[in-house]
Amino acid sequence: MKNIKNTLLLLLPVLGMYFFSACDRQQADQPDPVESIIKKHIIRFTTPPERIPARYATDAPLLGNGFTGIALGGAPEELTFYVARNDFWRLKSALDESYPAVLGKIELSVPELKGASYLVEQDLYDAISYASFTKESLSVYCKTYLSATEDIWVLEIRMEGKDALEGSARIVLPGEKEILNEPPLERVFPDIRENDFTSDGTQYVSRAFVDSVDIPTKAAMALHVEGSPDGKFTLRSGETVRIVGSFSSNFKSDDCVSEVIRKVPDCSVGELAVIEKDHKQWWKNYWKKSYVSISDSIIEKQYYRSLYGMGACSRDLDFPPSIFGSWITKERPWWNGDYHLNYNHMAPYYALYSANRIEQADPYYMPLLALISRGNYYSEKVTSIPGGILLPVGGGPLGIETTRRSPFMDLYFKEWIDGKNVEDEGLFWGQKSNSAYAVVNMSMQFYRTWDEEYTRKVYPFVRGVATFWENYLTREGDRYVIYNDAIHEGTVGTKNPILSLGLVRMVMQTVSDMSLFLGVDADKRSQWTFVHDHLSEYPLQERNGKTVFRYTEKGTDWWDGNTLGIQHIYPAGQIGLDSDPELLKIARNTIEEMNRWSDYNGSNSFYPAAVRVGYDPDSILVHLNAYSRHTYSNGFQYGNPHGIENLSTVPNTINEMLCMGHQDIVRIFPVWPRDKDASFHQIRVEGAFLVSATLENGEVTSLILSSEKGRDLTLQNPWGQRKVEVRGKTTGKRVMEGEFIKMKTVADETYQFMPIE
Repeated sequence: MKNIKNTLLLLLPVLGMYFFSACDRQQADQPDPVESIIKKHIIRFTTPPERIPARYATDAPLLGNGFTGIALGGAPEELTFYVARNDFWRLKSALDESYPAVLGKIELSVPELKGASYLVEQDLYDAISYASFTKESLSVYCKTYLSATEDIWVLEIRMEGKDALEGSARIVLPGEKEILNEPPLERVFPDIRENDFTSDGTQYVSRAFVDSVDIPTKAAMALHVEGSPDGKFTLRSGETVRIVGSFSSNFKSDDCVSEVIRKVPDCSVGELAVIEKDHKQWWKNYWKKSYVSISDSIIEKQYYRSLYGMGACSRDLDFPPSIFGSWITKERPWWNGDYHLNYNHMAPYYALYSANRIEQADPYYMPLLALISRGNYYSEKVTSIPGGILLPVGGGPLGIETTRRSPFMDLYFKEWIDGKNVEDEGLFWGQKSNSAYAVVNMSMQFYRTWDEEYTRKVYPFVRGVATFWENYLTREGDRYVIYNDAIHEGTVGTKNPILSLGLVRMVMQTVSDMSLFLGVDADKRSQWTFVHDHLSEYPLQERNGKTVFRYTEKGTDWWDGNTLGIQHIYPAGQIGLDSDPELLKIARNTIEEMNRWSDYNGSNSFYPAAVRVGYDPDSILVHLNAYSRHTYSNGFQYGNPHGIENLSTVPNTINEMLCMGHQDIVRIFPVWPRDKDASFHQIRVEGAFLVSATLENGEVTSLILSSEKGRDLTLQNPWGQRKVEVRGKTTGKRVMEGEFIKMKTVADETYQFMPIE
């Protein structure tokens, strides 16, 4: 009997998908390879989520389109769809007064489902979720998605097993469960609310923050139940009830309430069919941008689950996702859900550059550009360096500074001020490195795209950071030294933190290359190069009989958590396979000694750092498999309060293992076990190259490289010393040989590489 029950449980979501999708799925004779790969990885939830509403990362099924996010909570009889938007914040430059907010909830009530089984499946390829709720002979099936192109949410419901079943859908504003009210430290700020029906039965709500803010914000959503004047509906066997919602804000419309009411379609089958078709096409295009196939299904599933998460939350240029993505279910989220500039804002995007998803990466840098004037202020006020950029730890959208000193800070957090963690109005925690850290992602995107328009946008920020550091460093003999900088929050006054040494090298190289690319500031390049070449060496120490990196030259020597001791390797990118062998040995020793494969903060940098220095690939994959298992069904790390920063770990690590473009050399399967077959399509590497390759039976059997910008290529010969035939669509054939294949490329040309027997 137990086996029969288990079989039925497995079949229930399949039945739900059958009811809604069998008729509209086209059966192609030769499906796209990426579709075949991703369709294997259906995400299943077998119990209602428990971490919702929550101030931290939820364990719920997640829907999103880069502007609006929906997290599904509740039991079958009372499902609750928590709605938030990337552009709906309370915006005030003051400590604990700015945060992403909850817009509202959509409550779906079907009382007769109390006690029903719970099964939700998410098809990542189409970004459509299916639910099956069964109680004895009664089964209710739901299909839902958040349109990738229209900012519209669609829910379709069917029922089998009864003649009729009553239900209702309504939208409500956040209440006691969603609003934290524990004064004096946890304050509630006034908002303006609307909640009403139109004459045709469309429900709508709105929230606005206009009192004592720097930038007024307002968001709205509307909901319409097909054929219902009041949100109530009757499910009849074999029929479908359709519920449609729409979303907007004052940043997207002059009158967002009127806009959401207007946007709710009439629920006709034809109109919804077009919306769904466009939604599927957007996600199809998203998955085609780059993909991999590996033999470890656990890691591969987390790879695509992670990319789904970023595709679902990051598209709004002026409003990047918060620490917890688009899925804010309780105010105020931890750390105010802000853009923490000592790594949290950077880490979610690490994988997007190599995964060729620049549209999702672009929002990263926009709030930083908006903070340039504030960075100029702190550079001059705190360190007397005009024209530099020095940023504190907390940022928000549109130039908002989320951790700025205020009377509230003076009253309740005076110890921060007394401990010199606050300088002028900024909470720095003693760290001067935030602005340099901010350049990391700008540098990654620059070297992987060589996009002139993008480079012109970010160059003023990069130049400002370089200006700060070239004036802040202290020249001692033949080297530059960093004083009064913290490696970890609050370790005020240390000398030569290893993270900053790596970040400043990265900044100086990037600003020099950007200026050359743009043809500006030629008079500055020699100084930037000199600073790069004369920074202090990385401090070292002995631990357990091995030479490893020391966290600072003077001050903190080691730390038992986090991964700041290897972040000069990654994300700063200052050590790689072409580095001095002795330095590589020290780096690998440090990776082994730290052993931070599962770290609340630093796993997203630890794994790719291990790859960059050629750590044992089998060991990396063993740990990565364990990391991939240690997740909720939605891909967030189990028990970890942090959110989307962990979505970069697996795809970034796998991409680097399969194809690494670093130190001006492209390497194919550089840190990958030769006995494990694998393939990848269009991994983006430095030089604006898109690379595709296959490894079978220990041999590279195909290699194709597309050059977007026509830059010079140095490719490590994947066939050792064998001669290689290179074929270009327009440039013809040529034969090359040697350990490294060096060649000029032509923009928009694709090259095929084949060994000559």
